[in-house]
Amino acid sequence: MTPVIQTRDLVKRFHVPGGFLGRHPRRLTAVDHVSLAVRRGETLGLVGESGSGKSTVGNCILRLLAADAGQVLYNGQDILPLKETDFRRLRGRLQVVFQDPQSSLDPRMTVATIVGYPLRLQQGVKGTALEARVLAALADVGLQAEHLHRYPHEFSGGQRQRIGIARALITGPDFIVFDEPTSALDVSVQAQILNLIAGLQRAQGYTYLFISHDLAVVRHISTQIAVMYLGSLVETAPKEAFFRHPYHPYTRALIAAVPRPDPTRRQNLAVLPGDVPSPLQIPSGCRFHTRCPEVMAVCPKVAPPHVEMGPEHWVDCHLYG
Repeated sequence: MTPVIQTRDLVKRFHVPGGFLGRHPRRLTAVDHVSLAVRRGETLGLVGESGSGKSTVGNCILRLLAADAGQVLYNGQDILPLKETDFRRLRGRLQVVFQDPQSSLDPRMTVATIVGYPLRLQQGVKGTALEARVLAALADVGLQAEHLHRYPHEFSGGQRQRIGIARALITGPDFIVFDEPTSALDVSVQAQILNLIAGLQRAQGYTYLFISHDLAVVRHISTQIAVMYLGSLVETAPKEAFFRHPYHPYTRALIAAVPRPDPTRRQNLAVLPGDVPSPLQIPSGCRFHTRCPEVMAVCPKVAPPHVEMGPEHWVDCHLYG
């Protein structure tokens, strides 16, 4: 089956001012040859520490940022070379829900305008037909007709995120990027939003890229999981295999750092030594070697091999090369 979304060697770099008056810009590699695939009706959870490049991958897939190299295939078609006028016809099929619902909703617009705007812009739907579609989208996320003419500041954080989800759903997308959609919400509200997202997928067959730094959240929502470190993928696997047999030392450290909700069992949370290196000065060889508890002599010298450990389970590590 052709994946709904597939990236091949995706690269994104930023030029950062440096030196006196910024005359010597430096190059920051945010995404470095990332290849992943998301099949129809499934959720790929993309995890990693802050600054690992997760959100940049999502933005490049949606062409909110221009990739420097690689491919993004939508149903087998590379969408990166498309002219903006041609890509605009696909824009409604690829949607996003942002992290902070307060800053991603225009405070000057009513809910009816916010949710209906993508449909009006991309498909020219107006009048009563537009209002009917907006009401249907709001009903899908648990909001009512009475909310139509209110403004974002009149809602709670969880309700605002529901509005953002309705805005993403109204065009009938094939693929939705959720960029840490619950990190700004209370724990109880997080569970409601996650259950809503999962329920919509079961009912409509949506395909998701779910970006998060929280493995507990990713475990709840995902079918596949990919781990990023300093702009590069280090391990990808189906969810069950990922938690049953994690191979990369970084993956094992992330899993060991997740608290277990059991007050009867003491747990020593794993803490990785050192800090994440600057993406302006990525270490040579394996970029994780400066913090790895199992580092070997070869690690600082040679980039790790890409090794298949099981069905759809890949790891980039010298321990298995």
